[in-house]
Amino acid sequence: MPGPQSKGSRRPLSVRGARPATRLGGNSRVRIAVGRILLIGALLIAGVKLVQVQGIQADELSQQAQKQRTTRQDIPAERGSILDRNGNQLAFSIEVRALYILPQRARKTWDDARAAKPADYPLSYDDHAREMAKFISSTLGPEVNGEKTDEETIYQQLVQDISYEVLVSEAEPAKAAKIVEKYPAEIGSEYRSKRIYPNGELASNVIGAANWRQDEKPPTTQGILGLESAQDNLLAGRMGRRIVDTMSGDDTVVIPNTERELVKPQPGKSLELTIDIDTQYAVQRMVTDYAKKSGAKNASAVVLDSRTGEIVAMANDKTYDPADFGKSSEDQRRNGAVSSNFEPGSVNKIVTAAAAIELGLFKPDDVLQVPGSIKVADRVIRDAWTHGTVPMSFTGVFARSSNVGTLQAAQQVGQERYAEMLQKFGLGRRTQSGVPAEESGVVPPLNQWSGSTFGNLPIGQGLSMTLLQMTGMYQAIANDGLRIPPRLIRAEIGEEGARSEKPRPEGVRVVSPETAKTVRDMFRSVTQSDPRDANQNGTGKAAALPGYQIAGKTGTAQQIDPVCKCYSQSQYWITFAGILPADNPRYVVGIMLDAPDGTPFSSSAAPLFHDIAAYLTQRFQVPMSAEQTPFVQLQM
Repeated sequence: MPGPQSKGSRRPLSVRGARPATRLGGNSRVRIAVGRILLIGALLIAGVKLVQVQGIQADELSQQAQKQRTTRQDIPAERGSILDRNGNQLAFSIEVRALYILPQRARKTWDDARAAKPADYPLSYDDHAREMAKFISSTLGPEVNGEKTDEETIYQQLVQDISYEVLVSEAEPAKAAKIVEKYPAEIGSEYRSKRIYPNGELASNVIGAANWRQDEKPPTTQGILGLESAQDNLLAGRMGRRIVDTMSGDDTVVIPNTERELVKPQPGKSLELTIDIDTQYAVQRMVTDYAKKSGAKNASAVVLDSRTGEIVAMANDKTYDPADFGKSSEDQRRNGAVSSNFEPGSVNKIVTAAAAIELGLFKPDDVLQVPGSIKVADRVIRDAWTHGTVPMSFTGVFARSSNVGTLQAAQQVGQERYAEMLQKFGLGRRTQSGVPAEESGVVPPLNQWSGSTFGNLPIGQGLSMTLLQMTGMYQAIANDGLRIPPRLIRAEIGEEGARSEKPRPEGVRVVSPETAKTVRDMFRSVTQSDPRDANQNGTGKAAALPGYQIAGKTGTAQQIDPVCKCYSQSQYWITFAGILPADNPRYVVGIMLDAPDGTPFSSSAAPLFHDIAAYLTQRFQVPMSAEQTPFVQLQM
């Protein structure tokens, strides 16, 4: 009988049933669990790093961050002044300020502050810029040294979408400070220097020019021309050093009001020149006027103190405004008194006169039989006027400027002794005067002389010199035969007015005092005038000055024709050198006219000497000569 039945049938152990379905979400829980573990690990690491940064390494990292946003910058020193011999300013510097803004940064800073505290910043940045523009314009005025600073112009600058903008380059420091004080977060002030030339074009060929160079690193006032350039290191001083905060990625853009000074700059020294400002003005005006009257391409004059060699005036007819030198031409910027070499003509005859007297070959009243021409090697040299053989005193040879008589005397001097005398007079070498761009002139060395060279040099052809050299020759004769190299810089002036006089150059003995006086006396006859007999007239009678003995010499030298490479028959250098007064010398004046033509004043510079000499006697109260120049028989 079957037993009782079980509650349910049992599956045999060896038989597998169907696999249950996979449960959804099982692997996701695993992934979430793993992610949570990783996140917790990352947070733990970040926390440890945060503790490390804010605690253990805080000071070190802060210092590194500070270094990354600060920049060391040089601070320009105050530039020294240039003064005349009496302390009058010829060039000096004033402080100005460049006002600038970082427009993008200013806008972002304002907008961030407004978003954080809208009640404190009710205006938009543009409206705020309007207020700033109004204040800046009312403080500066509508224009500053040619830069527009009206309200609309300033506003447009403030709202530009750029990183850096200069609002004005040359604001007065007090006004700039007022603006920065009102808007310290937006407006920055940067030091700049402006060079001032209070006398405009006066002596600009000598003084030169300097201006602020923003493109320099660091920006500074830099000498460009003349003394400003030649003495730039002395005038510029020594720069200081400061630390500033700068914009990220651009060390030239300074965040406003972040400057900290480390080392103060050392001001430059000032220069005291030998020039007298009043004499410079008068001579410059007279030279310019005479260049126009004579039709000269260029004209120059130099006035030397006969006892010291100091340059009292150095003037050219062409000048320029050093405050705006970019508009000037090269010809205007040149200092022709030292940079133009020219053949002096008969002014150079003083070399022969001095050598012949010094060697005892002639006395002033010795008579020479002077023919109308003389042959030297393959050249025939004639006088400027036609004549047969005439008896002339040795004085008359130079007073009447006889080429033939001069060459007769030079031949007795001899080539070697003549060449030695040229050297003593300082020709062929720079004078070391301190005047920038000085040329040396050209004197052919003795071993290169051809047969005809000695027919040229004594009459002032075949060699060249500058006007300063030519004037220096006559200074030697005026100073009893002792040539004092000319100089321009009298002293250096340091901080608190400490004055350091430049050492005077040592003199060069050219001839004896007795020879120098004899030559001076002889050359007084150049200005002699005899209305009864033209043969007794000197070539420079127009240079005579009533009440004063004048010794001097006229000169006319042919220029080189560029076409034929020969001496021109129409273009000349006209020169004059004179001593005032001849009996007690105080001043020497040298003049050069380049190719004057077409007027009654084209043939001589003697009238210009007269005018300059007349001014000097009044300006410096030169006593009159004890007696008038004695009359001398020039032609027998």
